[in-house]
Amino acid sequence: MKTSMSAPRTVITGTGHYVPPRIVTNHDLEKVMNTSDEWIRERSGIVERHHVEPGVTTSDLAVEAARRAMADARIDPSTVDFVIAATLSPDHYFPGIGVLIQAKLGLGTTGALDVRNQCSGFIYALSVGDQFIKTGQYKRILLVAAEVQSGVLDYSDKGRDMSVLFGDGAGAVILEPSSSEDDRGILSTHLYADGHFASHLWMEKPSAADHPTFQQSFFDDGRFFPRMEGRNVFVNACQRMPEAIRAGLDHNGLALEDIDALIPHQANDRISLQVAKGLKIPLEKVIRNIDRYGNTTAASIPIALDEAVKDGRIKRGDLVAIAAFGSGYTWASAFLRW
Repeated sequence: MKTSMSAPRTVITGTGHYVPPRIVTNHDLEKVMNTSDEWIRERSGIVERHHVEPGVTTSDLAVEAARRAMADARIDPSTVDFVIAATLSPDHYFPGIGVLIQAKLGLGTTGALDVRNQCSGFIYALSVGDQFIKTGQYKRILLVAAEVQSGVLDYSDKGRDMSVLFGDGAGAVILEPSSSEDDRGILSTHLYADGHFASHLWMEKPSAADHPTFQQSFFDDGRFFPRMEGRNVFVNACQRMPEAIRAGLDHNGLALEDIDALIPHQANDRISLQVAKGLKIPLEKVIRNIDRYGNTTAASIPIALDEAVKDGRIKRGDLVAIAAFGSGYTWASAFLRW
């Protein structure tokens, strides 16, 4: 998406993340299903993930991440004039979590928008926020991506291919118009989708096609659990994320060598490694933390971004590329000058 010469550039002025304290290791999962630490590590790179305790919701995690991002930006919550929330795991069937985050933060009647693009949700939401800032519609946006997936997974042997992959967590950023003359900020975002493959990675039920929507047979048959055609997802992710990154480079007149840090969606470490290999990006430039968190879906990129900024792997002036691929299929990339 091109920026007019007169439009302000959107900058991220604060980052934050939060994960629930309970750690679930691969050895813990060995006790409830026929799997092994070695098998999980080899196929995904995951060692542990975080799960919520009963009663803790997606919006709860989102609020904690939001507070940390606002503290990092040194702003008062009352100065936020719009909320964007990305998740596939809202607290309720409806409403979405955006309004719940808004209420828990005490933001009065501030508008709240939900984005449902699953693993690509953070970048899609970032693109939306970027447009609001550029047009002057809003001056300070809280963008939160959060997931609680542990309660909807199938922990039997039948569901182990999915249930070992996912974790709970939240990441947040603050978006504002640039106040400086440098080139910091969001350079571009690039969004793609192909709904022909929706059933390759989905939660089939509940569905509006069914009357009534909730039927006992769906529970008995396990159709409320997420399912994935793993091989097809792997192949497409390894193809589409590099394509989206190259599109961003072409759009901005940049070369692969210009990238200082690449943050791929933390879906599977084998995918991240394959993306880096395909692009010939040195591994030391690739931000990876799936070993500690698993796949936190929409939250994975902002969690990784916050960690990399806080520990100095991403520094002022760095060119940061982010890319995601997931359910839908949807995929996306964004380029930021940090």
